[in-house]
Amino acid sequence: MLFVRDKGRMCNNILQYGHVYAWGREHHRQTMSMRFAYKYPWFHICETRYHHYLTYVFAKYGAKFGLIPVVNFDEDGKDYSHEEQLMLDSRMLVVGGWYARWYDLFLKYKPEILQLFSFKEKVECKVAELLGTEKSLRLGVHIRRGDYASFMDGKFFYSDEQYIHIIQQFQLLHQGERLIVYICGNDPQIEKDYYHRNLPMCEVVFPNGNPAEDLCLLSHCDYIIGAPSTFSLVATMYHDSPLYWIENPEVKLTLESFKHFDDLFRRIY
Repeated sequence: MLFVRDKGRMCNNILQYGHVYAWGREHHRQTMSMRFAYKYPWFHICETRYHHYLTYVFAKYGAKFGLIPVVNFDEDGKDYSHEEQLMLDSRMLVVGGWYARWYDLFLKYKPEILQLFSFKEKVECKVAELLGTEKSLRLGVHIRRGDYASFMDGKFFYSDEQYIHIIQQFQLLHQGERLIVYICGNDPQIEKDYYHRNLPMCEVVFPNGNPAEDLCLLSHCDYIIGAPSTFSLVATMYHDSPLYWIENPEVKLTLESFKHFDDLFRRIY
């Protein structure tokens, strides 16, 4: 059994476990996510075998007291052949680190990963109410603030004016269509009225859901825009929605600016 000791936030955990799961499937090794055994209850994986709190405690303290060996993938570009051999040979092993990545295997087992991280019915029903049934073009916008003030020296910490400018450019690309803009993010102080005033030709919705509800909502949008993050990346994974990562807010937005998960997940910041 490979116990995956996840780091970071929810969507980091989804991607990290997805990579180890794919490696395990290819090499006939069982895996479990320690984080999804107790922390994020909104996904199908939480109802699968081994994903419960007792297994988490067993793996955590087994590793802490040296009863279960640990391998870490903490260094970008390192040769991890030794660690992979341990993953093959060990009866039980805790696997950690952000650089446990097997891109081709992830894509091979992507349908299974999507099934594991499918949303529970309660989440899908809540999102279905927000989406409604009226025909319209749905744009999901993920506003990342908080830790992005310091991440990469604030490179991707954008103002409301910058987000609105990009939304307005998107609107110009789809003139004549009814546009609903769903704005999710981690900034509780966002000025909602400012968006409504500056986007009068759009219907602007602030869902205020929990992290899984926001992720599910974004995944159902026709297009997604956001600062480079694993949250918007995982959102596009579900239905292959075109995603525009704002790497330079001064660059003009075009339809060619939008990319897809299978390309973007190979160049996570």
